[in-house]
Amino acid sequence: MNASDHGSTPDLRTVRMALMLACRAPSVHNTQPWRWVYDGTRLNLYRDTSRLLRSADPQGRQLVISCGAVLDHARLAFVSMGWFADVIRLPDPDVLDHLAMLEFRPWPGALNTTAARVRAIHRRYTDRLPMLAPEGWFDVFDAARELARPHHVSVDEIAETSRPRLAAATEHAAALRRYDMPYQTELHWWTGHSDVEQGVPAAALVSDAEAARVDVGRGFPPAPYSVRRAAIEDRSRLIVLSTLGETPAHWLHTGEALSEVLLECTARGLATCSLTHITELATSRSVIADLIPHPNLPQVLIRIGVAPEDTEPASTPRRPLDEVLELRTG
Repeated sequence: MNASDHGSTPDLRTVRMALMLACRAPSVHNTQPWRWVYDGTRLNLYRDTSRLLRSADPQGRQLVISCGAVLDHARLAFVSMGWFADVIRLPDPDVLDHLAMLEFRPWPGALNTTAARVRAIHRRYTDRLPMLAPEGWFDVFDAARELARPHHVSVDEIAETSRPRLAAATEHAAALRRYDMPYQTELHWWTGHSDVEQGVPAAALVSDAEAARVDVGRGFPPAPYSVRRAAIEDRSRLIVLSTLGETPAHWLHTGEALSEVLLECTARGLATCSLTHITELATSRSVIADLIPHPNLPQVLIRIGVAPEDTEPASTPRRPLDEVLELRTG
């Protein structure tokens, strides 16, 4: 049964199925800072400021990037179910939390260009361990640039010769945060717990020994001692997503581009790890800006590589759909 059999808008079952897929999107610290409202015709996306990281992300930049990722996941999910979603971003300037409105029209069938990325939604995860070098890199990089282009997001690679400088900036950012107690309290609140529906679970963390072999990564509370991938030094490639400006619209588009790139990499059998902490502080952000060939503002770094086949990916939890979806159909 295709979309046209249901009428001009998706029914509630389709909406729920699509959003269950969409909410697999990545978010900063797995905060899942989004809220959906469906009125029977239109689907609206709001940011949930109760999940703002007030120390790490006081402006809400990473929060909106996270919402951009769930927005793109939703668009892809609906296409796979026979519905094309026209996205109106920031539809009401007087309601800052209202990030997007989706209006639907029947679509005769899933697009071949998106089908692989939809199938990748369940397989994508954040890999914080050392990676092998990605195969077919130039094709991957070109695909990432093309996927980000419609969102006016630039994609640049960090050259291997520049990597030590970026690694030093990462260490400097971590040092500045080490004795920032509000930041550390917030970080520990969202990480390392089990049997919860949000945050970074203990199984997704790495030990100090494992983290030492990744030169550019975010410092989380360490997992108990382990030496997974002990023979591997990180050989991932690094790319930067950057924008011309620094507004919620730019952040939202960044998240959409991030979603496309991560899912494309997953569809190609690659592992990924997105990093926003390096762009939290002006000092480390300026280092990244110096490493790209234009005056854009760096928003997100992505590590891309290959995970050994014997690695068991850590599944991160998600909130029940009824916590993030409100129905206003009556």
